[in-house]
Parts: sequence; C-alpha cells; structure tokens
Amino acid sequence: MTPRSEGTPGRVLVTGHKGFTGRYVVAALRAAGCDVLGLAERPEDLDAPSVDLLDRAAVARAVGDARPDAVIHLAAIAFVAHGDADEMYRTNVVGTRHLMEALAALPKTPRAVLLASSANVYGNSDVELLSESVEASPANDYAVSKLAMEYMAKLWSDRLPVVLARPFNYTGVGQAENFLLPKIVSHFQRGERVIELGNIDVARDFQDVRFVADAYVRLLSASAAGQTVNLCSGTSVSLMEVIGMMQQIAGYEIEVRVNPVFVRGNEVARLTGDNRRLRSLIGPLDIIPLRTTLEWMFANPLPAR
Repeated sequence: MTPRSEGTPGRVLVTGHKGFTGRYVVAALRAAGCDVLGLAERPEDLDAPSVDLLDRAAVARAVGDARPDAVIHLAAIAFVAHGDADEMYRTNVVGTRHLMEALAALPKTPRAVLLASSANVYGNSDVELLSESVEASPANDYAVSKLAMEYMAKLWSDRLPVVLARPFNYTGVGQAENFLLPKIVSHFQRGERVIELGNIDVARDFQDVRFVADAYVRLLSASAAGQTVNLCSGTSVSLMEVIGMMQQIAGYEIEVRVNPVFVRGNEVARLTGDNRRLRSLIGPLDIIPLRTTLEWMFANPLPAR
C-alpha cells in the first residue's frame, strides 16, 4: 500500500463506490494510502451488497460498522433527465439526510464529510464566471434536489465538518452513453456518419473524472469544513467544439442533426466555473485538457452489451 500522506484520513467511507465516479475515487484514495470502505452490508468488502440510502436503519448499521475517519458521499441520481422526479428527491435529499443522521450518531466525529452536489444549481445565470458566491437559480428538478440537499446538510454543520463540492460537467472512460460526451465519443468509435443531438448551442466547463476524484481526495485533508467549493477548469467548451475535437481524433466529419425529442426545456446555456477557492484550499490544480480526455475515451470503448 502507498504510504499514507500526513493529514490524509485513514478510513474513508465512499457512498456510491461502485458507480462511475466512485470507481475513480476509490482508486485515488488507495493511491493516497487510505483504507476504503463502502456503504455496504460489510463496509470493508467493496463487493458486498450495497445499502439503500432510503433504508434508514440499514444506513445507520453500515455507518456504525464502518467507523470512518472521513466520508465522500457520491451516491445519488445524477442524470439530469432522469424520468422519476420523486425518486430523485427521495434519494438525493432524504437519502443524504439518513447518512448525515448516522454520521452524527457516531462516537467519534469524522474529520471531513464531503458531499457531492452539482454546478447545475447555478442554473441559467448571466454571470460570466460562476464563483461560489453567485446566487443559486436551479432550472430543473435535478438541480433543485441538489440545492435542497445542500440546505439540508447545513442543518448538520454544527455537528459534522461538511464540505459541499459543486463539480461542473465531467466525463471519462466508463461513463454511460446516456450522458452527452460518451454518446458523442461512441458515435465516432462506431464510425457513425450522423449524430442526433438536442440543444447544440450550449457550452460547458468540462472536466476529466480523474481530476474530480483527485480533488475530492485532496479536499478531505484541506481546512474546508463549512465551505462550498467549485470543481472546474475555468474554461467552457461549446458542444460544436467538442464535435470538432472528435472529428480530428477520429479522422472524419460527422453530420449533426437536432432532434426535437432530445431538446430539453430549461437547458442551462453556459456553465463556466471559477476555481480560485479550490486552488486556495488544495493548491495547484492538475487540470486535464478536454482533448486528452476525449482521446482517452476514444481509445477505450465500453464493452458491447
């Protein structure tokens, strides 16, 4: 095992450890010398059955068994267009509350509890560079559920060292194709000549999942309790720029068609983040260029189902 760096929490509980982001967070924690636990029937066995966040008693048992020194809470419904709003609110708000309640009941308080929120809470802001001080204005149920989760978590701030992380859009190998960038990459991997998209006049501050995982782990050892922190590059890339990068990587052009079925109402037009607070907390950022991420994804297609 890699020697544990000074100040790095030893036993870290990761909810959602089997998900897309969770797999990279687990790897980053292990590289930092941490012992990784899952919200599972047997927390030290990451292959054990996971615990449902909505099962209050099961969450309390798992957290009590884990006795974590720190927590990274990723488990959530993270797809903006998820069809069941009720499930989204229950999981993202009530499920998180069950976790907070269980953590507050531990004999020893964890030194850091990082909750993954989302930059979607900023909504359609007319601010060019979104800092944490910009007023939230969520434009869809997913964003509202995340903002509600943030407010609920602050009720526990006198008992738990809560850090609210707001990652901007990120991607990488293993992300499902119902997310935008994996969908685009997969079309080029298959040699498709036409792609149907929804809102193409959008720009996002895209990041690599490995950058996000590294930032989460480094925030555990920062003096960040009570802080809300953007995870972002500070640069937005338009959807058509992404298409252009992929055309260069794949070596051919693709026809882009707008399909009204894919057009979302209340789509956030541009999200560009201010990462100065993140840098002040964890130091220099190892930002991975989007083209590098796209090349990595293109070279590593998902297994056929």
